[in-house]
Amino acid sequence: MRAGAIVTALTVSLAVAGCGRDDDSGGDGRAAPGVTEEPCPDAVDKDKGCIYLGTMTDLTGVFKGVGEPFTAGQKAFWDKVNADGGIGDYEVDVTEYVKDSGYDPEKHAELFNEIKDKILAVSQSLGTAHTNAILEDATNESILVGPASLGSNWIFDDISIEVGTSYCTEGMNAVDYAADQGAKSVAVVHYPGDYGDDAMVGARIAAKERGLKFTDITTGQVDGGDDQSAAIGALLKAKPDFVLIATGPKEMASVVGGSAAQGFKGRFIGSVPSWNAAVLDSPAGPAIEALYMQATSFPTWDADTKGSAEMREAAGDMAPNDWFAIGYNSGYVMEALLTKAIDDDKLDRKGLVETAKAMKGDIDSEGTLPEGTGNWVGDPNEDAVRVTQLNKVDPKASSKLSLAVEPFTGKTAEGYKFTEPCYLMK
Repeated sequence: MRAGAIVTALTVSLAVAGCGRDDDSGGDGRAAPGVTEEPCPDAVDKDKGCIYLGTMTDLTGVFKGVGEPFTAGQKAFWDKVNADGGIGDYEVDVTEYVKDSGYDPEKHAELFNEIKDKILAVSQSLGTAHTNAILEDATNESILVGPASLGSNWIFDDISIEVGTSYCTEGMNAVDYAADQGAKSVAVVHYPGDYGDDAMVGARIAAKERGLKFTDITTGQVDGGDDQSAAIGALLKAKPDFVLIATGPKEMASVVGGSAAQGFKGRFIGSVPSWNAAVLDSPAGPAIEALYMQATSFPTWDADTKGSAEMREAAGDMAPNDWFAIGYNSGYVMEALLTKAIDDDKLDRKGLVETAKAMKGDIDSEGTLPEGTGNWVGDPNEDAVRVTQLNKVDPKASSKLSLAVEPFTGKTAEGYKFTEPCYLMK
């Protein structure tokens, strides 16, 4: 069983035995926090009860380009589940308790307090520091949390249901790929803090393992990402063969475009959050198309899998967006947990946490999630997903990305033993 980073002895103030529809647990029709006998507000079947999941996201801040489509993707997933009959005697609602933190950790925590008594679990908590801000409270309340974040810390925590390869492991795999391509030097341009430092440390570990010269370049959201002259200057001085970039899309575009304009010939590999197809319409578009690849553990929009086909159908006439796809695909994890909890008569907070702890990676995501997703019964190193695929910029692809390198695990990540979150090793 995984060691909890915050608290491993979970407590619960309201334990309800047997939370199926036949359970008479109170006069208000509530079987457990976030589970009601009454139908969901927009129920397909008015005879079914409702499971409420909270959504803590960014709809107005620096990562609204992630939060908006991710939230829409989750809604589309549950709309399909509900239309297909729900889960047992319930439908699932992810819209009643959507909160926009504006990518502010303090506000994130405040908004969580507003909804925590009304939800069974959190289906999305966007941001590593932001999720950390609610984690102790969620642990004490036995509220399972789905981080929309790839920090390496989640493998050490019992209350989170992480999906995908961490920024740290992606950094290792990116550098291993660069080394296998003959690179002698690498650099990382990254935000400070949990996201950027996680990617940087992973890259640094791999660079040391592979004997590559390593340059660490920290940058921020200078003037909304447009002025990255200091980072560009550092790259031009270091002249690395490959650059891992762990920023937002605006900073990525500024660094790639500005470096290329001054003659930089190195290649760029971006962490998942560095990409947004809109950057191709910027002056940096041609340089990004020529020099940039995206590291990820999730299939692209056009992937030939059953789940991806269903996702595209659920998207309707929405413009293709890989964040929508990831939001949609993440729903398979919570669906599996809720289904198992209902089958085992454990549909309450404590029961859902126990269900997650017993999962052995046997979630059927119809080809949409990386191998090893949902293996939470072992220790952190058994838990960690380690695969990465590299996508190339492809103007002909629906979301402007197509597969360039099949999912792989590099030498460094394959043998690495996680003992603490990577970003704490900065």
